Amino acid sequence: MTSSEMTRRRVMGFGLGALAALPAGCSGDSGPVRRLRLATGPEGGPYNAFGQALARAVATSGRRIEIVPVSTAASVNNLRKLDEGSVELALAMADVAEDAVLGREPFLRPAAATALARVYVNYTHLVVPADGPVRSVRDLAGRPVAAGAAGSGVQVVAERVLRAAGLSGAPAPASTPAPASTPAPASTPAPAADERQLGLAASVSALREGSVDALFWSGGVPTPALADLARELPLRFLPLDAHVGALRERHGPVYTEVTLPAGVYGLTEPVGTIGVGNYLLARTDVPQGAVGDLLQVVFERWRDLLREVTAGARLEPRFAISTGEVPLHPGAAAHYRSVYG
Repeated sequence: MTSSEMTRRRVMGFGLGALAALPAGCSGDSGPVRRLRLATGPEGGPYNAFGQALARAVATSGRRIEIVPVSTAASVNNLRKLDEGSVELALAMADVAEDAVLGREPFLRPAAATALARVYVNYTHLVVPADGPVRSVRDLAGRPVAAGAAGSGVQVVAERVLRAAGLSGAPAPASTPAPASTPAPASTPAPAADERQLGLAASVSALREGSVDALFWSGGVPTPALADLARELPLRFLPLDAHVGALRERHGPVYTEVTLPAGVYGLTEPVGTIGVGNYLLARTDVPQGAVGDLLQVVFERWRDLLREVTAGARLEPRFAISTGEVPLHPGAAAHYRSVYG
């Protein structure tokens, strides 16, 4: 059993109530302010909103740290910045974070990244016009699809869903061969989807204008840009939960079945889809005291941090320490031990 697994087991079963007994500033009130750059995502997106909210929460906490949000293309870009040392903290989707620490494509070698917490779950959205011809992933064969911005986690999960459906022009990575249970491809394979590298705002515009037939998005529920679009244009949200098994076989348990609930986006019934965790990450050389201070703020102010990115979510320790193959930062492990025993 790894040390990170032992740490996680020790804190399982404890709730947030213990935080109420903690003093406001564990690392003391003297000394220089530690400035930490946080790679977030594009302006207007959920990672950027989380990063800005975290910076405000830290600024009013009285702790000797400062968070400086850095706008980026999101997950893949964030892990590369973290590894090269141009930022000290980053947000990233769990699948991309595991690829980074294990040195799997698109990363050329293991990245210097550790986890502070799993903060919330992204829901994979595959959105099409309600009156259009696309009713399943297979119907995207040969059609233009907004598949996430270059360097984003959306692009990674979109590519993997399309590959699982036999609609990706990209070959499967050599390090992750298809499982034996995967059906052999048909003798005449379907044409690949025409994947367009577009961020959320550009994807919404393209779907509205009809230059793409579908858009992929991975984010909280509801995502404001999609909620706004749903008020303008009748939409269909395609179920993706049938692809979870294939993704887990190939890429591991970072993928789970989740449900877009009835009521959001005008949905009259739930839609099953793919869930992917989001991790708050740090370089190993971030001091343990700074990590402890930061996690204090995260757990004290989680309602404020999550309000703008996903509705109805809550942050609990047993959820936060579930970071899979990504090891906990030593300061995070020490924080969870000190708080939960």
